[in-house]
Amino acid sequence: MSAGNQKSFGDKPEDRVSVVEIWPEVARAECLARGAALKWASGVFCRPEHLERLSQYRKRESQRTTSIHTRLKSMVQSYLEGVGWGLEQLREARTELKEVSHTLKKAGLESNGNSEGVKSLERLREVSVNHSQLLSAVSNLPRLYSVRSMVLETERLVESRRLLEAHARLMDLERWQDDILWQLHGATGNGLSTEDQELVDKYFSGVGQLVDALGKELWAVVSSSLALARQNPTPFVSAVRIVEREETLDRALLEERGGNRGNTRPLPRGRPRCWRACFFQVLEEAVSARFRSVSYLHTRGPGLAGHLSALQHGIMADLTTVRHLLEHCVPSHYQLTGAYLRASHRCLHAHLAQVSSWDLESGEIFAVLNWVLHIFTSPDMMGHPELVGVMEKEELGPLISPEGLEQLQNKYVQSVRKSVSEWMHKALQVELQDWQRDQEPDTDHEGFYHTSLPTIITQMLEENARVALMIGESLRDQIIQMGLYEMENLLNRFREALVEFGKEHRRDPSNRKSKFYLHYLLASISNCIILKQSTESLRQQQSSRIVSQFSRTPPNPLAALDRAVRRACRLVMDQLLLDLQPLLPGLLTRPWLVQGEPVPKLCHVLERHLELYSRVRPPCRERLQEEAQWLMVVEYVRALMQKRLVCRGADERKQLAQQMVQDEQLFREMFHGLDGEGSVPEVNPLALLPILADFIRLKDPGMLTLEVTGLAAKYPDIGEEHVSVLMDIRSDVSRDIRGSVLDLLEQSAPPLPAGYRPIFTDILVRPSSLVFCLPTAKCA
Repeated sequence: MSAGNQKSFGDKPEDRVSVVEIWPEVARAECLARGAALKWASGVFCRPEHLERLSQYRKRESQRTTSIHTRLKSMVQSYLEGVGWGLEQLREARTELKEVSHTLKKAGLESNGNSEGVKSLERLREVSVNHSQLLSAVSNLPRLYSVRSMVLETERLVESRRLLEAHARLMDLERWQDDILWQLHGATGNGLSTEDQELVDKYFSGVGQLVDALGKELWAVVSSSLALARQNPTPFVSAVRIVEREETLDRALLEERGGNRGNTRPLPRGRPRCWRACFFQVLEEAVSARFRSVSYLHTRGPGLAGHLSALQHGIMADLTTVRHLLEHCVPSHYQLTGAYLRASHRCLHAHLAQVSSWDLESGEIFAVLNWVLHIFTSPDMMGHPELVGVMEKEELGPLISPEGLEQLQNKYVQSVRKSVSEWMHKALQVELQDWQRDQEPDTDHEGFYHTSLPTIITQMLEENARVALMIGESLRDQIIQMGLYEMENLLNRFREALVEFGKEHRRDPSNRKSKFYLHYLLASISNCIILKQSTESLRQQQSSRIVSQFSRTPPNPLAALDRAVRRACRLVMDQLLLDLQPLLPGLLTRPWLVQGEPVPKLCHVLERHLELYSRVRPPCRERLQEEAQWLMVVEYVRALMQKRLVCRGADERKQLAQQMVQDEQLFREMFHGLDGEGSVPEVNPLALLPILADFIRLKDPGMLTLEVTGLAAKYPDIGEEHVSVLMDIRSDVSRDIRGSVLDLLEQSAPPLPAGYRPIFTDILVRPSSLVFCLPTAKCA
């Protein structure tokens, strides 16, 4: 058939129907192909002029289809050839299988014919077994007869500590026992019977006892090796050689049984012995026993430090023995020094855990912490140059866990806090007794009053911080934090004691014990200043902020100090007021206006107090002087506001103003040291007296409005009642001027500036008793 007339399979409609019936997927593929072709044709021939190339596209697609059909036919032909070759191979295999089956059938027939001949050999097999057993018995008779004598000889060698010879005999006995058991096991063909096993075990019962006796002697030698190494290390060397022999034998037996899977020979009873592991276990028990041998008598209290020192010397002596003597008696892979370090570390860890669980005092806890954190790692112990490498290799870890160290440090802080609290309580009691003494307080080299309280507290806290620093900065910070809490508590109790001291003095001021009341108040203020300096020094020593175990709020002893100082200063001012009280009623009266009394006496009292204030440490000395100045001015103005003196004319107003200015000069001369030594207040209280004198001296009442404006600007706390009293003292102010002045004051009352210390607020004015009141809007 020519190529032009040849048609491929599937061109005819009946062919396509048969293909679709066989492969339904073909129909779906054909539909998709037709759809794709239609889509392509609609895109290519979208315009009439494109139809001119229709013949070209038809020819190209025809050639492509012919090429695809050719490749498909070639591929199908190759598949058909492969299938044919496979079928040929299957036919050849079937023929060979028939031949093998025929041969096997013939071999089975021949085997059935030989079974009768095998039965006749059973008797011969039994005779051979019996002969083998008799041969084994005859060959083992000399050994069996000599077993008991060898057992006795080996026992004698063990008792005389000829360990190597005893072990050689023991190995012979064990080998005989193993051989006999194996012969009995293999002779029966069915394994070893229970009766045979019991018979052999009974006959060789002395062997097991020898193993136990030899092991006991070995471990006795190993356990005493540290003590006897300097005298005679030979028994220890023998023990190590025996341990290595046993280890080699265990390894050989395990390899023989494990390497040969067809070998059903069982391991001898008691194997593997693992004597090398027992060696290190006994060594650790020996180390533990030496720890227990260190006397625990007098361990509690001061004896604990001696006990730890004895542990240190014992460990280092044993390490010297191990490194210089025992290490040369064992194979290098034993690493005996590392093993001893591990054993010592475990024993120390357990022992220190036990010691830490005791109810220790602060000194005992310090001894434990110092030993663990510093002595143990020092060059005198594990920090020795010859041990550093071994320690790094072993990675033993800390003697006490971080949690245990934290608990121990907390116990130390609690114990120290209990001691500090007791000492502070005793120091405060001594301070209270000093206050009752009938003599002046002691003075330091600068002339300031003081008592023993700040010295005791400061030395105690600084000493505890210094001791804690020997352990570490963290513990030092905790101790300082604790000390600050205790100082805050002490200062609160100290302030309460000051209050009680003041109450007791007010109940009986004439008491003999109250003679030096003011002196001890001033000494208390100086003590607070010293304690403040100590507190600031302790805070500067703290390396970081720490979370306190006593309270969630940080300690604030400086605030407690400030409260105590303010309370003491208040009591000092109360005493000053008490001493001034008898003289104050004579101020701003007609006798005062004529004679000037009692200002000189007031100045004398003030001078005596100021002289005592000079015995107080700065800056409280200046503070007391300033407070005395304020108190004097307030009392002076209060006396003025009581209207003890009302001027009868211009001359009396002038005389009153002059006397007030003279008093101010006296007060200023007396307080002259305040401006030079202390800080000058923003509002000098003495400056008020000349201003009030000018108010009273003013000749023209109409100018009072301007005067009041300046007065209110400088002293914004002045009230209408104070200005009204001043106008009453003048006695020349008309009702209209009074009303305008008070209205102006009410309208121009400025707020108190920040930092301003009021004067008039503390001065109360008695309301004037008016006979009648006009119905004015202001009065209403």
